[in-house]
Amino acid sequence: MKKKILVISGGVSKERLISLNTGRQVAKELTKNNYRVKVTEPNFGLFQVIKSFKPKIIFNALHGQFGEDGYIQTILETTGIPYTHSGVIASAIAMDKDLSKKIFLKNNILTPKYILYSYDISKFDLLKLIKKKLKFPIVIKPINEGSSVNVFICSKNNFFKKIKLLKDYKKIIIEEFIPGQEIQAAIIGSKKLGAIELRPKRKFYDYEAKYNSKAKTKHIIPVNLTKNNYEKLMNISLKAHKLIGCSGVTRSDFKFYKGKFYLLEINTQPGMTNLSLVPEIANFRGITFIKLIELILEDAQKKK
Repeated sequence: MKKKILVISGGVSKERLISLNTGRQVAKELTKNNYRVKVTEPNFGLFQVIKSFKPKIIFNALHGQFGEDGYIQTILETTGIPYTHSGVIASAIAMDKDLSKKIFLKNNILTPKYILYSYDISKFDLLKLIKKKLKFPIVIKPINEGSSVNVFICSKNNFFKKIKLLKDYKKIIIEEFIPGQEIQAAIIGSKKLGAIELRPKRKFYDYEAKYNSKAKTKHIIPVNLTKNNYEKLMNISLKAHKLIGCSGVTRSDFKFYKGKFYLLEINTQPGMTNLSLVPEIANFRGITFIKLIELILEDAQKKK
């Protein structure tokens, strides 16, 4: 019998169902390969579960707020048990789209122009600001959500209708819309895992395109890039991974337009479901699902 692994999934974020699916599939694969596995939620009984089960490693299968923003990582640090993916600071930085964009820009990584908006100016002044700094169409999204939750592409005509849908967020990002190829690149540890191109039938690779098989997004691997551009893509991904201080697996979301790569954001807790991209990228490289999980577990142990 191999090591005891505690899988934490579920949580209270808008990505709860995805997290539960990730947790189930990771646990199933580990169990099939003779690991002793327990799946739990990040609730008030977490410490008791850890104390009684005594896991060697904790697999963090949480997504979204409280799961990949440094919150659960802070709690797990107190246990002294190695846990997967990025630590407290890297998780918090990556989840904050404003902060991570500032780091990208400071280090010469291209990212779409943007405005940080906190509902503190009039509609007239906001439109004036968008006209000055950006141009329609634009993208609006929460500063701290994952899985393209509440992300919208807006024209001038539907902008205020869409922005009302984000009224519960204190701050949002308003950024220029970059057309072109949608490409996702994965890093594990300090190694370049690979990339995949997406051609969604929807406007962009949103929540539905990611998690609804009926959305029929076309996955293209290997990506349609020259060798030089592919190397450039992977180098930017690794650079972003290191700059933020990430560990484990990250998946960076790019747009490639007119010969330039625009880094949209970096994800420190990419999904591990049957529709997820990182397992698909790994599989193309000849890395099975269990091997990918084991590589993530091995990386977790290196942090301690």
